[in-house]
Amino acid sequence: MMFLYYSLFAALIVAADQITKYLTVANIALYEDVPFIPGLLQLTYVQNTGAAFSTFEGQQWMFALIFAAFTGMVLYEYFKKPMAFKPFERWCIAAVYGGGLGNMIDRVRMGYVVDMIETTFMDFPVFNVADCFITCGCILMFAHLLLFNQEFWKDDKKKKKRESTEE
Repeated sequence: MMFLYYSLFAALIVAADQITKYLTVANIALYEDVPFIPGLLQLTYVQNTGAAFSTFEGQQWMFALIFAAFTGMVLYEYFKKPMAFKPFERWCIAAVYGGGLGNMIDRVRMGYVVDMIETTFMDFPVFNVADCFITCGCILMFAHLLLFNQEFWKDDKKKKKRESTEE
């Protein structure tokens, strides 16, 4: 049942991402700057064929391969070999997956990803809603794994050995 909730959360992220991208393309000219929060953020429509800082530009096959592998790992882990992830960490995985799916939809449909959020207070690549969920999901998951889920880091062999000596 929880898989359904995680899937719905990922679907909401995809919807939010695709709606913001649609609104960007419909209302902002390519490379046009629109002030959003002065001194902090502006909207700039960019077509990105790579990843952050335009790395791996034009390597759409690589992004598709990585996303397919990630999809396979998520499904295998959830249905075949569940790991010691806590619910919060599964929500983080759903956020990363939803963001990845939002960007993959763009790559398959248009051959590039629509980016529109630009920081004006520092030099940083233009990004989108999906990128926010991917980044925040990864950061929160790893922080939670490090600080609150020590069970995740325990070796299965050590656990089995400990359990057998306790009997």
